[in-house]
Amino acid sequence: MATVAGSDTVHGWAVRRPGPVDSGPLVAVRRPVPAPGPGDLLLRVEACGVCRTDLHLAEGDLPPHRPSTVPGHEIVGRVIAAGGAVTGFRVGDRAGGAWLRGTCGVCRHCRAGHENLCPESRYTGWDADGGFAEAALVPAAYAYPLPDDQDATLLAPLLCAGIIGYRALRRSALPTGGRLGIYGFGASAHLAAQVALAEGATVHVLTRSPQARALALELGASSAGGADDRPPEPLDSAILFAPVGELVPVALEALDRAGTLAVAGIHLTDIPPLNYQRHLFLERELCSVTANTRQDGREFLAAAARIGIRVTVSRYPLSRAPQALADLAADRVSGAAVLTPD
Repeated sequence: MATVAGSDTVHGWAVRRPGPVDSGPLVAVRRPVPAPGPGDLLLRVEACGVCRTDLHLAEGDLPPHRPSTVPGHEIVGRVIAAGGAVTGFRVGDRAGGAWLRGTCGVCRHCRAGHENLCPESRYTGWDADGGFAEAALVPAAYAYPLPDDQDATLLAPLLCAGIIGYRALRRSALPTGGRLGIYGFGASAHLAAQVALAEGATVHVLTRSPQARALALELGASSAGGADDRPPEPLDSAILFAPVGELVPVALEALDRAGTLAVAGIHLTDIPPLNYQRHLFLERELCSVTANTRQDGREFLAAAARIGIRVTVSRYPLSRAPQALADLAADRVSGAAVLTPD
C-alpha cells in the first residue's frame, strides 16, 4: 500500500455534525491511507481550495450524502499510486481533482453532452472524501492533468471556482462585447470576470465587500458598487454568485431587454416574489447553473492558460481549515481560500 510521508494513515478534517461554523462542524480525523480502485488515482495533496460549497456542506445547507465526509473538491496533488486500469497518468504526475467525480455515461443527459445533469452524478467532498486531507482518491477519468511549473495554490481554485464560473459565464449568454454584471465577487467571480474581460466584455461588479470591490477594479472592472446598487448602464447579462435570493429581483431589474441572469450557486436563500412586468417582461431570462461537464473544465483550463489568468488566494495550513471556513463565511477572504500541507 502507498504511504503518505512514510505513514499508513492520513490527517484530515470531516463534517461530523453540520451546523453554523462557530459550532465546530469540522472535526480532525486520522484515517488509513485510501487504497485506489482500478480506475483511481491516489494523490498526495499539495493544495486544496476552500469553496463556498464546502461551507454549505459544513453548515447543513446541503444535506450530507454520507456521514463524516471529508470536504474539498479543488484538489491539486501528485500521483503516488494508480489503479491497474488507469491510463494517461503515472506516478509522480501532477493531477487535479474537481467537483464532478462520476456519471453513468448512458442516460439521455450524458449521451447529449450534458453529464452535469446525470441523475447518477457523484461529487468529490459530498459523495466521497475530498481534499481537506493529506491524501485523496480521484477517479482518473474525471481528473485533469496540471502543469508542473506552477504554484499548486494558484491552480487549486481553477478546479471548481474557475470551472463553475466559466459555465455560469456561458449560461449567461453574454454577447460579444456585451455588458456583464457580477453580483458577489469571491473566488469564482474574480476568475469568471477575467475571462469575460479577455473576451472584450464590459464588467460591472456589485458586492457588499469593500475589499472585493477594490480587487474588481484592480482586475479591470469598469465599475464596482454595493450589492443593491444599480449598475451605471443596463446589462446584457448578469451572474449571481452570492447565495442571496434577495438579489435575484435586483439583478433582473438591472438587465436590458432580452438580458439573461444566471444563478451560479448550488444553494440560494429564498427568492422574493417577482413582478412579471418589472423583472421578466421584455424577454429577460432567469436560469440556473448545475455543476459542470468535463468539457467545461478542459475549455476553462485552456482559457486560463491562454489569457494568463490571475488567481488571488489567501493561504491557510491544513491545520487551520476551520478558520478558513469561518473566514469564508464572514467574507474575510480575498479571492480564494486555499489549504496547504502543514
